[in-house]
Amino acid sequence: MIEAKEIFSVGNENEFKALALKIFRFQAKNNKLYQQYLNHLDCKVSAITSLESIPFLPIEFFKSHKIVSTDAEAQAIFTSSGTTGNLTSRHFVPDLSIYEASFKLGFQQFYGSIEDYCVLALLPSYLEREGSSLIYMMEHLIRDSKHPQSGFYLHNHKELLATISELQKNKQKILLLGVSFALLDLAENHQLNLEDIIVMETGGMKGRRKEITREELHAFLCKQFGVNHIHSEYGMTELLSQAYSKGNSLFRTPAWMKIMIRDTYDPFSYEKTGRTGGVNVIDLANINSCSFIETKDLGKIHTDGSFEILGRFDHSDIRGCNLLVNE
Repeated sequence: MIEAKEIFSVGNENEFKALALKIFRFQAKNNKLYQQYLNHLDCKVSAITSLESIPFLPIEFFKSHKIVSTDAEAQAIFTSSGTTGNLTSRHFVPDLSIYEASFKLGFQQFYGSIEDYCVLALLPSYLEREGSSLIYMMEHLIRDSKHPQSGFYLHNHKELLATISELQKNKQKILLLGVSFALLDLAENHQLNLEDIIVMETGGMKGRRKEITREELHAFLCKQFGVNHIHSEYGMTELLSQAYSKGNSLFRTPAWMKIMIRDTYDPFSYEKTGRTGGVNVIDLANINSCSFIETKDLGKIHTDGSFEILGRFDHSDIRGCNLLVNE
C-alpha cells in the first residue's frame, strides 16, 4: 500500500521516478480500466522501467468510465463543466485528505502560508453547479486564510471593490482569483489599481465569452488592473494537483507532479525541450484513480523546467494543429 506521506515527501527526480513506477505497477494491477487499456496496447508491465515508456490514459475515459484503483467508496465525485448534451468527466475521490494535502502544500510551495492572505474568489460558473473540485479547493483556502473578508464575491462588483479598497488601506496581502470571463467582466467595467494584489486566473470562458488567447487576456487585465503580471492556476477535474504561473504564462509544478510533452502524431514518443506537442501529466496524488493522464492540451517545456499551455486540440484538429506550433 502506498501512503500519502510518500507522495508529498518526494524530494528529487530519482525519488519521483521510483514512486511513479511503483504507482504505475499498483494501478496496472488494481485499476481495471487502466489494466484493460494496457492489455490492449500489449504493454508488459514488468518491462516498464522509465517514465517515457509508461502508457498514459487518454483523458476522455473519465467521461465514459469509472476510473478507480480502489474498491473504497468515493467521499466525493468531482465533475467537469460542460455544455448541454456533452458528457462531463467524473473523478471519484475516496480519500479527500489526499486532495486537501495536495492543494494546501502546493499553494504553500509557491505562495507561502494561506493565512497571510485575504482570498477573494470570482467563480460564478463554478458556484452555479455541483461537483467542482476548484470550489472545494477554494472553500478550504478561504476558510484556512482565517480572514473575515475572504469569500466568494460572484457578480457583486461594488462589494468586491469596497472590500479591496479597505484591504489595501490596511496593507493586507490579497489573492484575487477568478475564472477568465469573470475577471474580464470586472476589468471591462472598472479600471483599477491592483499593483500590490496577486490577480490569478483559472482559465476558460465557459461559454460565456468569445475565447481569446491567454496573452490577449493577460495584456488586457494588466492594463486595466495596473499590474505587471497575471498569475495562473493549471488544474483540471481529472487531477488532484495544480501547477502555478507567477507571470508570462510560465507554469511550474509541485514536486509530486510532472509534465511531459508527447509527439502530436505519435502519443508514445516525446518531443525535445522547446518543441510543441500534447501535454501528458503525471500526478502522484491521483493514487486512487490514474496518475498518468494524456490531456488534450498543447504545450511545451523550457530548459529551466517551466512549461506553457498553448491551446487545445480535438481528434478533428490533429491534422491542423501544427498551425499552433512555436518552435
